[in-house]
Amino acid sequence: MDLNFKDLIKKSKLESLLTRGNFGLEKENLRVDKDGRLALTDHPKEFGDKLKNPYITIDFSESQLEMITPSFESVEKAYTFLENIHDIVSTTLDKEYLWPQSIPPILPEEEDIPIGVFHGEEGKVNREYRERLAKKYGKKLQLLSGIHYNFSFSDKFLEKLYSEISDSSKFQNLKSFKNYLYLKIARNHFRYGWLFVYLFGASSPIHGTYRRECIEKMSQLQDDSYYFEDTLSFRNGICGYKNIDEIYVSHNSITDYVTNIKKLIEKNILQEAKEYYSSIRIKSKKKTDILDSLEKDGVEYLEFRSIDLNPFSRIGVDILDLEFVHLFIIYLLLKEENDEFGEFQYKSAIKNQELLASRGRDKELLLNKGENLTITAKKWAGEIIDEMRSCFKELGILDEKYQDIINFQREKIENADRQYVSRLLKGIKEKGFINFHLERAKTSLEESQRKSFALKGYEDLELSTQIVLKEAIKRGVKFEIVDRSENFVLLDNGIKKEYIKQATKTSLDSYITALIMENKVVTKKVLSDNGIVVPKGENYDDSSEAKADYHDYKNIGTVIKPKSTNFGLGITIFKAGFSRSDYEKAVDMAFGEDNSILIEEFIEGKEYRFFVIGEETVGILHRVPANVLGDGEKSIKELVQVKNKNHLRGKGYKTPLEKIVLGEAEKMFLEAQGKNIQYIPLNGEKVFLRENSNISTGGDSIDFTDDIPDIYKEIAVKASKSAGAVICGVDMIIKDIKNPNPDGNYGIIEINFNPAIHIHCYPYIGKNRELGGKILDALGF
Repeated sequence: MDLNFKDLIKKSKLESLLTRGNFGLEKENLRVDKDGRLALTDHPKEFGDKLKNPYITIDFSESQLEMITPSFESVEKAYTFLENIHDIVSTTLDKEYLWPQSIPPILPEEEDIPIGVFHGEEGKVNREYRERLAKKYGKKLQLLSGIHYNFSFSDKFLEKLYSEISDSSKFQNLKSFKNYLYLKIARNHFRYGWLFVYLFGASSPIHGTYRRECIEKMSQLQDDSYYFEDTLSFRNGICGYKNIDEIYVSHNSITDYVTNIKKLIEKNILQEAKEYYSSIRIKSKKKTDILDSLEKDGVEYLEFRSIDLNPFSRIGVDILDLEFVHLFIIYLLLKEENDEFGEFQYKSAIKNQELLASRGRDKELLLNKGENLTITAKKWAGEIIDEMRSCFKELGILDEKYQDIINFQREKIENADRQYVSRLLKGIKEKGFINFHLERAKTSLEESQRKSFALKGYEDLELSTQIVLKEAIKRGVKFEIVDRSENFVLLDNGIKKEYIKQATKTSLDSYITALIMENKVVTKKVLSDNGIVVPKGENYDDSSEAKADYHDYKNIGTVIKPKSTNFGLGITIFKAGFSRSDYEKAVDMAFGEDNSILIEEFIEGKEYRFFVIGEETVGILHRVPANVLGDGEKSIKELVQVKNKNHLRGKGYKTPLEKIVLGEAEKMFLEAQGKNIQYIPLNGEKVFLRENSNISTGGDSIDFTDDIPDIYKEIAVKASKSAGAVICGVDMIIKDIKNPNPDGNYGIIEINFNPAIHIHCYPYIGKNRELGGKILDALGF
């Protein structure tokens, strides 16, 4: 029974559904120290329980990280999520790097390689399994790392395709149809999957500390490395990651597959089903009782396992390669089977892959094409690429994107210098095995650090929300974006669920607490009633009344601001005397933002934002108004342009700092100083561009958490508790931070119910206060 899927899809007009699917990625990386030696430290505690974190765990060794994405509806989204995990992991490691190569780095003696440490009964089972693998294969072999690509077609496509089969007697039900479809892809992958090694192979040389029995067969490349001259992928070759015994597992039916695996287990050739090391793996719905689940539930998805880590990609794999894998899977479905696939064909296919992996750079190498035909890998690869292009064109799905994906691989086929292994050998010959890979690892880390505040694919969310989600990934807390525009998120660790909005609006704070903090008049009363110093002033609901009281304020420092607004909007600060016209303009500006305004005394000193969670002040930030520092050469306009190039600055609150804008307010402020944007400040001269210190208007953020006396931290906690808040931002003016006596030295001007956390995590000057983690701590995660 062989269905012609191409004809069936064309007849059923399902071309648009053919390209839909579910995509997931897994990536293994070894941790190394600054010298390129395998890190012998414990799995970082920041990643939580290895058995419970769905995103970050370990593989065989305590030193071998495994990163796992959820399932996504496009390979691009899965890739982006893998980028996020990679960035989170690499920036969390302490003086260690992610080794960017499938082949291990400098290794210690076999007995010193740490097997994964687990706890509890389930942990004991995992540990014992790894100990048996170590005894059977050796620890060094188990350290070979790579990319696993998980795929299934969309349910809608499978259901519609199944419903279009005219002879319903061919399949008992949808499950048996899916089994047939996925097993056909698996068989064709054995036939043609060597192409992955040809196109993605990137693991030729090995370090001199790897397995002695391999090195003795190889030539020396550099002082510290050895290789087979024609190897494309050591990991997939004769010395690579494979079962010790030559085994056969039928992929002609699920019954045959399960029966063969069980027999291998009975004969002690395999410990369990997951020890079957194949370039493709049939995956079940359940992670435990795999074989029983396959029989009961059928094939859930396919796992493609022969992709090497690519040291030329920042995260170890190129998106165009992953996109090609998707197209190749479609090709494997459409490609008709012209022969049976028994034990002989199975072993011949395995031999083709191993032969190509070990000797694929030999242009004269011939692969077995079947029916006593041999062919060079280059010619056969070209034929497959052409057939894919023709097939997709016939189905009307060969768009510009697919053309580019296919052409990217065609270039590697036509030009051996474009193959990753060719570039790898060149780099190692120039710099040495360890230095080359360490340089790649450090470059990757630097890029991760440069954009460490952003969560790719979620940039439309507020930065504070992104920071909390990054921390959730790090700890293994699953999340769902319930409402993107509102930054409404559901957090779920399998034990408890919590809804949060905009990072700091949580179930920890009551509605009345939020209302108190939102209303500056009520806030002042609550604080004052609790013995906390606040500025004196009046509340106005009518602009004419406010303007009539000009004489009450004209000779004192005064602040005019809306009653309920954020981001410094509508606020005017007069430190000294001011004209009636300026005063009235400030009143109108404040009323432009709210129906009520406050006019208060100006408290001398510097403003600090205290971030309070529960009983603790967890961060203190001083916000400096937008400014530039002169160099004696550049104008203010030019200095602003230079300052705005800082990677922390952007627009729309998607970066920790906002770009400075030279608008009307800034120009007026400069004019009051007798300057304009063409003025060239002296070397070391600081010129302020605004009075208010809001980050939203280009201000700088400077961390003062360790510099402020504890008494002021205690006052901030008291202010938060006075409003019944658990999470709170307290804006405090302090005249002299070195003075431990608060009497006459401070005043609180606001408390905020939705304080931003990103300014404390990525200050312009100072260290990250890790508030995303502290929010999750408070929520019980």
